[in-house]
Amino acid sequence: MAGPQEAQDIEETLLGGPLRYTRKQVEERSGIPDEDARRIWQALGFPAPPDDEIAFTDGDVAALLEIRDLLGHDLVDEDMVLRLSRAVGQTMGRLASWLGDVWLQKLSERLPPDEPMTEEAVVAALAATEELRPAFERLLMHGWRRQLAAAGLRAAGSTAGATADPAAGVARLTVGFADIVSFTRRSRHMEGAALAEFVERFESTTTDIVAAQGGRVVKTLGDEVLFVAEEPTAAAEIGLAVAGRCEEDPDFPQVRVGLAYGEVILRLGDVFGTPVNMAARLTATAYPGTVLIDTDLAGALPLSEYAPSSLRPRALQGLGRVRLYRLRRRTG
Repeated sequence: MAGPQEAQDIEETLLGGPLRYTRKQVEERSGIPDEDARRIWQALGFPAPPDDEIAFTDGDVAALLEIRDLLGHDLVDEDMVLRLSRAVGQTMGRLASWLGDVWLQKLSERLPPDEPMTEEAVVAALAATEELRPAFERLLMHGWRRQLAAAGLRAAGSTAGATADPAAGVARLTVGFADIVSFTRRSRHMEGAALAEFVERFESTTTDIVAAQGGRVVKTLGDEVLFVAEEPTAAAEIGLAVAGRCEEDPDFPQVRVGLAYGEVILRLGDVFGTPVNMAARLTATAYPGTVLIDTDLAGALPLSEYAPSSLRPRALQGLGRVRLYRLRRRTG
């Protein structure tokens, strides 16, 4: 745990300025009412500090002023601001943790093997790398713009069909889960660094495969990746590529995949609905290295390219008895 001075040094280095204001002073300068400001801070993932604690910068004041201006727009209301703040807090929290882990690992490699990393060393390293921050921020904003453009194109494309209503947050997609086989058993015999590298290899490789086929990773859960694809054939290619990866790459774990096609609910980047539950149940049922799909996806795939083989119906939790299909490419 960093001491008070070290914590202040880290905050001032990364926040671009000294801590100047209490929560009350920030709210007075921004014109955001006390209760509204509390909800925004909490939605971003931060507890509201005590009234007399100096914990905010000029940047925090500027951010609340931006929010106040946004609330004056006809298309923006308080509920929208809170929902987006929550999404930003969760997404940026994970991104910051990820980048922090990578950064600290790189810093530790520069130290002698028997020398521990101290709080003072972390603060000094952060100060020394301050010149890199603008480039990382530009990269972050560019990535956000590209993702926003992709989301806009998906929404525009969805309006062309009668099977989706983007304004209502509904779309017809293929949902997929990719799950590492026997992850719990394997993780018990791996040290922290090896386990982290193992999981990162699975996530990064799977993410690359999903992106290459035009799909989208919804979230990663350590030993599992949830993804979606608009085109059934793209989802099929993703599933087969991920499940068969260990045959090409001995360092990649054995994986099983479940795919389901249908109407899903889209909310704050996540997906909900029967296809999500179906894909999860199919993944839990699949054998290592195989892809199981539901009836709807089997009917949507071109039989000239794929050969879904029907399996006996099975009882899946919460879904009743369901006919399953094992997915293979057609050969010959």
